Amino acid sequence: MDGPGDEYAAWASGEGARQYFDEIGIQELDRLVKDVRGRVSLEVHLRFLARFVQPGWRVLEIGAGPGRFTVGLARLGAKVLVTDISGVQLRLNADFVAAQGYEKAVERREVLDLREVGRFGGEGFDAVVAFGGPLSYLFEGEAQALAGMLSAVRPGGVVLASVMSLYGTWRVALPIAAELAARYGPEVISAILATGDLRVVPERAHVCRLFTWDQVVELVEQAGGTLLAGSASNWASLGDSEALAYLEADEERWSRFLDQETMACNASGARDGGTHVLFAVGRRD
Repeated sequence: MDGPGDEYAAWASGEGARQYFDEIGIQELDRLVKDVRGRVSLEVHLRFLARFVQPGWRVLEIGAGPGRFTVGLARLGAKVLVTDISGVQLRLNADFVAAQGYEKAVERREVLDLREVGRFGGEGFDAVVAFGGPLSYLFEGEAQALAGMLSAVRPGGVVLASVMSLYGTWRVALPIAAELAARYGPEVISAILATGDLRVVPERAHVCRLFTWDQVVELVEQAGGTLLAGSASNWASLGDSEALAYLEADEERWSRFLDQETMACNASGARDGGTHVLFAVGRRD
């Protein structure tokens, strides 16, 4: 199977991601709340934030999108410098955060390509947060970007990030994988599983790199960081939709399930099992 072709050159430069998130606009706001799987993923991400972020912390948020995690950080008492590669997403962020009553928590907003995060080196943020998978769009530039994120935090600070999961995505998107195999041949799925690179799929509107947990561990090592914690974004919540609807219909049942799901997602054996892999990284001083 041939590697990525010229049709995806814009993604390697960052322009593809910029155009994609400009175009989807407000749809990104609903991505994590439109179905039960997304709502569980949002909750797991927010709980992961709460494990590390403390009131009064100054946080650099990368790939902030329309503001779900910006609001989450504000509720934890953080002061946030909000960045995104898409100016459209930053405008949506301003609207959503203001509507939720948390605009005072925002220090300012800047357009930022994660490849350029090194410009914040030495600023001494308490945390850098890159949820939603911005590292998954860098294609061989991930280690340099993560090193840049680590340079932006103070000693004792933390980088909190998530990337798209290879095996979890294959698990939940198996019907799509079967369709791709039927259209382009089974080699395309083998190539994705070998590399995680969706640019091997011809004429795809949205491409990124999918990671395994082992590759996240390797990425942290390459970037010169110290791995502090890891989690999947989902586990049992990628299962039966009727059972999930039953659980969500009762507040007590749902709260208990979310506690159990969070515990499962944090288990080392489950970290490849969600749509995203979450991880916390400290500086190696």
